[in-house]
Amino acid sequence: MARYTESVCRICRRENLKLYLKGERCYSDKCALERRGYPPGQHGQRRARAKFSSYGVQLREKQKVKRMYGLMEKQFRNFFEKAERQKGITGTNLLILLERRLDNMVYRLGFANSRSEARQLVRLNHFNVNGQKVNLPSYLVKAGDVIELREKSRKIAKIGESLESVARRGIPSWLELDKEKYQGRVVTLPSREDLTMPIKEQLIVELYSK
Repeated sequence: MARYTESVCRICRRENLKLYLKGERCYSDKCALERRGYPPGQHGQRRARAKFSSYGVQLREKQKVKRMYGLMEKQFRNFFEKAERQKGITGTNLLILLERRLDNMVYRLGFANSRSEARQLVRLNHFNVNGQKVNLPSYLVKAGDVIELREKSRKIAKIGESLESVARRGIPSWLELDKEKYQGRVVTLPSREDLTMPIKEQLIVELYSK
């Protein structure tokens, strides 16, 4: 399966928004968006002034969210279709499903500095969910689930450094972290108000409804 392998800083510049794809670098003065706040490429500064059609605006919103969570098009479409089948508002359902992914939870709890790093840690069998090994980044956690770093993985320096710096990012109110036990708990599933990133999910719904 094809996956983006170029500089992820170009993605933030393309979307004109910090997506926090590089972990600690995104909080420093080395952040590419802070230094060059216009789209990448030879004609980036010209494109920054371009106006999008309604379809272009919808497409950019979908691309932004897809890249934020590190998904391929087919994966993202599958999540949308699942959200559409659920009761409630499709856009809100979509965002909550994306937040429930195990790799996102590992990132939110501070075990990793980025979602891509969290995805790799999950795939390498570093985490248990409710005492059982889970190595699927797309695994959907539920309220009350306990996510724990496995005993053999607690000496990994990178994870320890990430936990030390988690105060900068903060832990969402719907999660609980116990650093001493290397475990986090999903207190409740997030509501739309808990998700503070500037996302206009209705544009994604409109795009897929065409």
